[in-house]
Amino acid sequence: MGAHFRKKGWIYIPVSVAGWITAIGYVAISAVTLISVNKNYNSFINSLIRFFPYFISFSVLYFWVASNNSGKNKE
Repeated sequence: MGAHFRKKGWIYIPVSVAGWITAIGYVAISAVTLISVNKNYNSFINSLIRFFPYFISFSVLYFWVASNNSGKNKE
């Protein structure tokens, strides 16, 4: 199994089809969640405040998957 991500500074760039599917899924679920949260509030700033915990959770999960599939073994 090859590396699906390449580390470039603080971010992970997808380098395979599986990496791109993961990255697109991350963006899609973040966008759908933001739209869903935004429907319930009149203020966009209030929506962003409500969206922040979801964004952090999705980001932690994405970076964990990317770091484990970057091809750099720590053994």
